[in-house]
Amino acid sequence: MADDDSRNSATTTELGTRTAPGRPSATPAVPPPPGAAAPAGPCWLLGLVAVGMVIAALNLRPAISGLGPLLEEVRRGLHMNGTVAGLLTSVPSLCFAVFGGLAPRLARRRGAAFVVLGGMVAIALGLALRPLAGGTATFLAATMLALAGIAVSNVLMPVVVKHWFPDRVGSMTGLYSMALALGTAGAAAVTVPMTDALGGSWRVGLGVWAVLAAVAVVPWAVISRNRSARAPEPQAAQEAVPEQTAEGEAATEARATRRTPAGSTAGTGAAPGLRITKSPTAWALGVFFGLQASAAYITMGWLPQIFRDAGVSASAAGVMLAVTMGMGVPLSFVLPKLAARMRHQGPLVLALGVCGLAGYAGLWFAPAAGAWIWALVLGVSNCAFPLALTMIGMRSRSNAGVVKLSAFAQSTGYLISIPGPLLVGSLHDLSGGWHLPLLLMTALMLAQMATGLLAGRDRVIEEGR
Repeated sequence: MADDDSRNSATTTELGTRTAPGRPSATPAVPPPPGAAAPAGPCWLLGLVAVGMVIAALNLRPAISGLGPLLEEVRRGLHMNGTVAGLLTSVPSLCFAVFGGLAPRLARRRGAAFVVLGGMVAIALGLALRPLAGGTATFLAATMLALAGIAVSNVLMPVVVKHWFPDRVGSMTGLYSMALALGTAGAAAVTVPMTDALGGSWRVGLGVWAVLAAVAVVPWAVISRNRSARAPEPQAAQEAVPEQTAEGEAATEARATRRTPAGSTAGTGAAPGLRITKSPTAWALGVFFGLQASAAYITMGWLPQIFRDAGVSASAAGVMLAVTMGMGVPLSFVLPKLAARMRHQGPLVLALGVCGLAGYAGLWFAPAAGAWIWALVLGVSNCAFPLALTMIGMRSRSNAGVVKLSAFAQSTGYLISIPGPLLVGSLHDLSGGWHLPLLLMTALMLAQMATGLLAGRDRVIEEGR
C-alpha cells in the first residue's frame, strides 16, 4: 500500500540470485552489469533505514484502527453525534487525498527522509494532543495533524525503498507492507485491553500510541542527517503515488510480459499525449478504488461499534476488527499474483464482493451469534485494495502510463470514499439502528462490484478505452 516507473530493473535483479552486500559467497560473485542498482549507503545506515521503515510502518494505521474500538467512549466523552463521528472515519481519505499529493514535491526540496521525519513528528504530536482535547473541534484537528503525517509518510515509503534498496525493492516493500498490516491489526486488538489495564480512560488508551510514534522519530532523525539522505532520486519522488505496495511489482511484470512486444521500448517510454481523464477504464478504476476504500474505512471505523451494539464486549470487538484487518496479510501476497495471470479480473471482483455482501447480511440477521464469521469474510472483502492496485498496473502499456493512472485513480478514489463513513454515522443517528446503514453499505458494495467488472476488462488506457 509508487515509483512503478523505475521498478523493472530492480525487480529483475531481485528475482535473480545475488550475493548480499558484505556477505561471503562460496562462489565468485558475478559482477553486476553496467548501470545496475546498488545500495545507497553503508551497511549500518541501510540497517537503520530498514529499522526506521518498520517502525514507521507500524505507526501508519493505529491513529485510525485504534479509534474504532473506543469510538463509543470518545463520543460520550466529547458529546459527539453520529454525523461528527462519521466525519472522523472519513477524515483519513480526505487527508490522504490532500496531504499525500504534497509529499513528492516536499521530497524533491528537502529529501524523502527529512519529510518522513516530519511525518513521524506530526503523528506523535497529533496522537499526544488528541487525548487532551476538550471538544470535538480540537479532537478533530489533532486527528488531522496525525493523519497528515501518515499521508506524507505513506506516500514516500516506496521512494525510501527505491533510494536505499534499489536491488531489493520487492523484499523491502514486502517487509514494509507486513509491518503496516501488523500495526493496523495490532492497534485494533490491543487498544481496549491496554486502556483497561491503564485505568479505563479512553484518553490514556489513545494517547499511548504517541509513544510508539515518538520512538519512530529517533531513527529518522539520524537518517535525515546523513548526506546520502538529502538527495533522493528526483524521478522516484516525482513518481510516488499513495499506497503502492509490493503487489504493484507483480502487476508491472505481468503488464510488461503480456502487453509489450519483444524488443519494444514501450515499458520505459513516456506517455506525453495520454489524456487520462478521457479513458472510461481510468474512471472505472478510480470509482472502484474509491468504493473499496469507502468500504474499508467504514469497516475500520464502524465495525467494532456494530458488534458492541449487538452485545459483544469492547475488547472482543477490537480483536474481531484485528482479525478483519489481519486477513490482508496473507491474501495481499496471493491475490496480485492470481490477478496478474488473468485477462479479466472480474471473477475476483465478484468473489470479494460476495464476501462483503455475506458479511453485511450476517451483521443484519445475527451480528453477535456469527461475529467471528462476519469478521473473517469482511476481511476477505477488504482485500479489494491489493486487487485494485494490481489492476492499475495492468491497465497501461507503459510505466509512465501506470504512474499517471495510479495517481489519477487513487486521488479520485480517495475523494469518492469520503462521504461513505460520514453517511453511515448520519443514518445510524437518524434510524437509531444499523439496518439503514447496512442497506447503504450493501448498495455501495453492489456498485463496487459493477465498476470492478468494468475496470477488470482486458483493456489499456492508451487505446482510449
